[in-house]
Amino acid sequence: MRGGGGREDEEVSRKLKSMEVDKLGDGGEESPRPAVKYYGWKAMPFIIGNETFEKLGTLGTSANLLVYLTQVFHMRSVDAATLLNGLNGTTSLAPIIGAFLSDAYLGRYLALAIASVASLIGMFFLTLTAGADSLHPPECGVGETCEKATSYQFAVLFIAFGFLVLGSAGIRPCSMPFGADQFDPNTESGKRGINSFFNWYYFTFTAAMMISATVIIYVQSNLSWPIGLGIPTGLMFLACVLFFMGTKLYVRVTPEGSPFTSVVQVLSAAFKKRSLKQPKDPKQDLFSPPHTSAIVTKLAHTDQFRCLDKAAIVASPEEVRSGGAAPADPWRLCSVQQVEEVKCLIRIAPVWSTGIIYYVAVVQQSTYVVLSALQSDRHLGRGSFEIPAASFTVFAMLAQTLWIPLYDRILLPRLRKITGKDEGFTLLQRQGIGIALSTVAMVVSAIVEDRRRAIAHSQPTLGKTMMGGDISAMSSLWMVPQLMILGLSEAFNLISQIEFYYKEIPEHMRSVAGALAFCNLALGNYLSGFLVTIVHRTTGSGRNWLAQDLNKGRLDLFYWTIAGIGVFNLIYFLICARWYRFKGTSN
Repeated sequence: MRGGGGREDEEVSRKLKSMEVDKLGDGGEESPRPAVKYYGWKAMPFIIGNETFEKLGTLGTSANLLVYLTQVFHMRSVDAATLLNGLNGTTSLAPIIGAFLSDAYLGRYLALAIASVASLIGMFFLTLTAGADSLHPPECGVGETCEKATSYQFAVLFIAFGFLVLGSAGIRPCSMPFGADQFDPNTESGKRGINSFFNWYYFTFTAAMMISATVIIYVQSNLSWPIGLGIPTGLMFLACVLFFMGTKLYVRVTPEGSPFTSVVQVLSAAFKKRSLKQPKDPKQDLFSPPHTSAIVTKLAHTDQFRCLDKAAIVASPEEVRSGGAAPADPWRLCSVQQVEEVKCLIRIAPVWSTGIIYYVAVVQQSTYVVLSALQSDRHLGRGSFEIPAASFTVFAMLAQTLWIPLYDRILLPRLRKITGKDEGFTLLQRQGIGIALSTVAMVVSAIVEDRRRAIAHSQPTLGKTMMGGDISAMSSLWMVPQLMILGLSEAFNLISQIEFYYKEIPEHMRSVAGALAFCNLALGNYLSGFLVTIVHRTTGSGRNWLAQDLNKGRLDLFYWTIAGIGVFNLIYFLICARWYRFKGTSN
């Protein structure tokens, strides 16, 4: 990794040290703005290190929660999958609230500090549920009637989940934008640093997830749950320490108040002036005071959603304060800048919505892929070593880990020459490729699951799981291709989603941008849980597709259903992408 400086950065820094001056809109007075010193890559070990250890501590453990809930808390597989979908959905939805609080009041640094401590507390309580005998049901053997968890035991478990949700509310939306804040966006080296940061950030925490999905999950599943959960708790403690160690290097963007207030003001003003005629010359007829923000880029006027332009029409001289730089009533008159910011959000919404259905396929690797692995031969060769069922997610991570540096260092320079664009494939093209690959992964999953079940019916089985299902003689390694395709799909779609939101949403809403992808994941989890419930209830009277024993069900048909939905989602995405207009700036 190289530093974020260079001659150009030094020259900019030298000029900034002389103090920049901003014109204040209403008073016309000059106010000195202190120079901002960007440390670039020098701050990355603390930020990426915090993210890496946090992923080792929390998300790695979450990959094994299905096994923990079924084997330690003795839940039915359908109930555990539904609970896990709900938990993952809430964990991914919470960042929207965290992003709002960060952008409006806390700032990204304070939000990350609070969230890191909350995650540590959550991991501590989760470790207690495994380590204290009174906080989980007694053990039971194969074929025995297992005692269910008590309300008290579930209460402690949900307290742990609550703190983990609180942690995700701050870490997920703020970590990546906070890292990007450390680069100077006004220099070429800073811009290149931001572009590389997105890929390398994702690469490092994916590598950490691979370690978690192998070493930590093996300890949890094969050696000891208390030790297997205690190790991530210790790693989460290191994440907190590392984050606070870099405090003096961080650039902290000061929150400018709730960004949603401006959105509501535009909608309110446009509604109040709905009877006015559209302006003939937007440049002359719309309220566009001097742009004074040092953070937010001035946007150019666009002709989409022109009904919103009415919010910027000056209906009478009394609507503007003396000096012409501010409205007398911000709920009746808004600037062109405010209107264009709302248009940005509206344009993003259709593209964003395609991610909800996309994640229905992705979340299966933490639910029914794990259950399929439990009912297949997980031995490596002829040895006695068995791959933990939850560790199969490592193959998706492996595909991401291999692809990201390959794309960033080898393919991207060649694509730049071919396409003439810095990003090679556009952000929307990469998202579309990811959606297509997720559909292919579901098709492969359906074929492999059909084969696994057929072998279980036609050949001798290898015993029974703790839940009573026969273990198919098919090697679980046949599931690797579908997981590799899913991992490649995420490498295309997830990174480009976050970068797309980061670049297309106004700067003062960037924590919200970081939360949008996780909001998709949340709604995808909820939708997956809804599909599981509907399929279970609809087919339960006959041959239940999602039976407790997968050999008696038709999980392959469930996968085919998701693949069919994915095809329609891809078509919808192509329509949205063709319609989308990228954000333009005004010099």
